[in-house]
Amino acid sequence: MTALLSPANLRNIAIIAHVDHGKTTLVDQMFRQAGVFRAGQDVGERILDSNPLERERGITILAKNTAVLWRGTKINIVDTPGHADFGGEVERILRMVDGVLLLVDAAEGPMPQTRFVTAKALALGLTPVILINKVDRADARPEEVHDEVLELLMDLDASDAQLDAPFLYAVGREGWAATGPGGRGKERSGEGLTPLFEAVVQRIPPPRADPAGPFQMLVSTLDHSNYVGRIAIGRVERGAVSVGRRVTRLSAADPDMEAPAHPDMPPPSQRSMPEPGAPGGTSRVTGLYTFSGLDRIDIEEVRAGDIVGLAGVEGVEIGDTLADPRRPERLRGITVEEPTISVDFVVNDSPFSGRSGKFVTTRQLRERLQRELERNVALRVEDTARPDTFAVSGRGELHLTILMETMRREGYEFQVSRPRVLTRMDANGARLEPWEEVVAEVPAELAGTVIDKLARRRGELVVMKPIGDSGVTRLELSVPSRGLFGYRTEFLTDTRGDGILHHRFDRWDRWAGSMRGRGRGAMVADRAGRAVAFALFGLQERGGMFVAPGAECYRGMIVGECARPGDMDVNVSRGKKLTNMRAAAADENVRLEPPRRMTLEQALDFIDDDELIEITPDAIRLRKRILDAGMRRKAAKAGRL
Repeated sequence: MTALLSPANLRNIAIIAHVDHGKTTLVDQMFRQAGVFRAGQDVGERILDSNPLERERGITILAKNTAVLWRGTKINIVDTPGHADFGGEVERILRMVDGVLLLVDAAEGPMPQTRFVTAKALALGLTPVILINKVDRADARPEEVHDEVLELLMDLDASDAQLDAPFLYAVGREGWAATGPGGRGKERSGEGLTPLFEAVVQRIPPPRADPAGPFQMLVSTLDHSNYVGRIAIGRVERGAVSVGRRVTRLSAADPDMEAPAHPDMPPPSQRSMPEPGAPGGTSRVTGLYTFSGLDRIDIEEVRAGDIVGLAGVEGVEIGDTLADPRRPERLRGITVEEPTISVDFVVNDSPFSGRSGKFVTTRQLRERLQRELERNVALRVEDTARPDTFAVSGRGELHLTILMETMRREGYEFQVSRPRVLTRMDANGARLEPWEEVVAEVPAELAGTVIDKLARRRGELVVMKPIGDSGVTRLELSVPSRGLFGYRTEFLTDTRGDGILHHRFDRWDRWAGSMRGRGRGAMVADRAGRAVAFALFGLQERGGMFVAPGAECYRGMIVGECARPGDMDVNVSRGKKLTNMRAAAADENVRLEPPRRMTLEQALDFIDDDELIEITPDAIRLRKRILDAGMRRKAAKAGRL
C-alpha cells in the first residue's frame, strides 16, 4: 500500500460513537477481513488500544491512525475516543476526514457522546454512514434505534445529503454487517463486512484536495520517534511533498496570518513568506510516512488527499499549517471547546516525599505538564501565585485522572487539589457555570431515588421514559458540573450496581447557587506510625477505614471516613496494653472490615477544599493541606481554610 494513489482512490473516515458502543472491536474485524493480518496470525482483541490504561479501563483514550486496502481503494481509518472527556481528540481528528462511520448500540440508542460527536461531524459537512451495532443483544431494538438516529440528525440540522445516509446493521465482534435488520443469516453465510466496505467506498466522497497546487497540510495530531523526533500527522490538502524538500511552518497562534475556511471553501488569500529562521520559518523534510494496518510505512513522496506523517519540522504543534515556502497560506486552525474543571498540581511536600518517585521537583513537574500540552489540545496549564503549584484545566474528571495516572506510572510524585468548576461572565455581568447533560438508565423502582439525589445537587429532570419492557427507566437531566462531583459512587450505591450513568458538557448557564458539600468528615492520623489492627478495630465502628494493619501513616494523613459530619483526629498506631492480668474469658478476637481502596476518581470525589491527594508511583494517599491539627484549628478560626 505504499504506492501513490490519486484522491479518487482514497477514502478518509473517522469512527465515532458513544463509549463502549464497539468502535475498536469493529476495527479489529475490518483489519482481518481486509487482509491486514496473515493467515493464522494471533493478534488478540482491541488491537488499536495499545496504551496500558486503555486496555485496563476498556476505553479508547487516544485517537489512532490506520488504513486498509479494499479492492484498490485505500481507506484511512481513525479510531476516536468515545468518552466525553476526550472530546478534544475527536474534534481535531474530524478535520482530517471526509466522512464518519457513526456507531450506535442497538439497545442503548443515541447517547450523550453520540450527540456531541455527531454535531461536530455534521457542522464540518462530513458525510455519515450509520452502523447500528450489537443487533444480537437480547434487548436489541434496531428499528426503534433507526428512528432515534434520524430524529437526532434532524435535531442537529443535518443537510438533505446527510439525512440520506445509509443504515447498516451489524455485530462488530462477529464481523458481519447487513443492509437490513433481517439480513443476519445471510451475512453470516459469507459476506462478512463487505456491505460496510462497499458503503464506505460508494457513499463517502474522495478527499476534497487539489493535487496540482503548492503543498499545504494541517497538523491534526503528533507522534514521536526516538530517531527523527516529532512527527506531524495530518491530511495533505494540496499539492505534494517529498523527502528533502523545504516546508514553511505557519503557527496557529500567529495573529498576522489570516485563518481561512475549511478546505472545501474558497482558497485563502496569499500572505508574504515569513523570514527563514523566525517562528514559522522553513525546515527540511527528513521523513515521510503513510499508514498501512498497524504499521507506519516510510515513503519518499506524498500527495494531496492522503493522511500522512511528516518529520523534520522543529517546534511543530497541533493546529499549525505546513506549506510550500513559495505560497505560505495558512489553513483554519483547530478549535477545541474550553475546559470546564480545574485542579491544582502541587509539588509533593508530605513527610513521605521522594521515597518512590524519580521526578519530584517543581522544574520536572512543570516540564512534564508543558510536554502534555503538545498533544493534549483540550488541556490548559497555568502558573499560580505559588511557584510550586500549577492550575491544570480539562474537560472532566476522567480527562484529568488519566493524566495523573500516566504521570504516576512514569515515576512522578505530586499532589492534587479538589476539582473546581471554571466560571465565566455573560454580557450582562451574570455568573455562568458549566452544565452537563446526564443520561441515567436505572431500575424503574429506583428512578425516584436518583431524581431526588440529583435534585438536591441542583439537577433538573428533562425526560423520563421506560425502555421497552425491560423494567429499566431512562432519565435525562440537566445538572451543574459541580453537582456531579462525588456522585458516581453514590449513584452505584443507590441503584445497587445496576445503574448506568453517562454525562457530557452541554452548555454554559446560570450559576445554580450554593450546594451541599461532603456530608461526612474524615478520620485524620494525629501522629506518625504504622497502623495497628487493635487500633483500627476500635475505630471501624466510627466509620470506614482507608488503611490496613501495617500501613505506614504520617500526621495529617486521612486514614478513614467518619460516619458523621466533622473531622476526627485518631491514633491508628495505638497498641493494646500488656499486663499480667487476664480475664476469665478469652481475649476478644480482632475482626477487621477490608479497607476501602481509593482510585484516583474516587479520591477526587471524596476530598474537600482543605485536603489533597498525594500521588506517587506506589501509592495514592489522602491528606490535609495543613498536617498539624493545632494549626488547622487556628487556620479554621481565622477563615483561611
